[in-house]
Amino acid sequence: MAKEFARAFYDGMSWRRCRKAYIAERIAIDGGLCEQCRERLGYMVHHKIPLTPENINDPLISLSHDNLEYECKECHDREEGHFIKQRENRSRCTFDAEGNPVPIILREEE
Repeated sequence: MAKEFARAFYDGMSWRRCRKAYIAERIAIDGGLCEQCRERLGYMVHHKIPLTPENINDPLISLSHDNLEYECKECHDREEGHFIKQRENRSRCTFDAEGNPVPIILREEE
């Protein structure tokens, strides 16, 4: 979800045109595969240098294809850290042969 300061930018015609052109470029290159995993189709256009209130009006950051990546939802969420807090708060364990709880350690990329 867009941060409050970026809502107008993401709703604007400049971003919509840029995003559409970038997706078309990626489809022409490799069929629109995720630029991170190259296993799933892209779903989100991601800024490599994140937008901030200071750089959002700099078109070399906000609208440059050089600063964009087309990513699947899974890779984008992992990169942005979405849902990590929910996962950290969940209790996860399994049980050994004697019935004792054994914590499950999540790998970083899960």
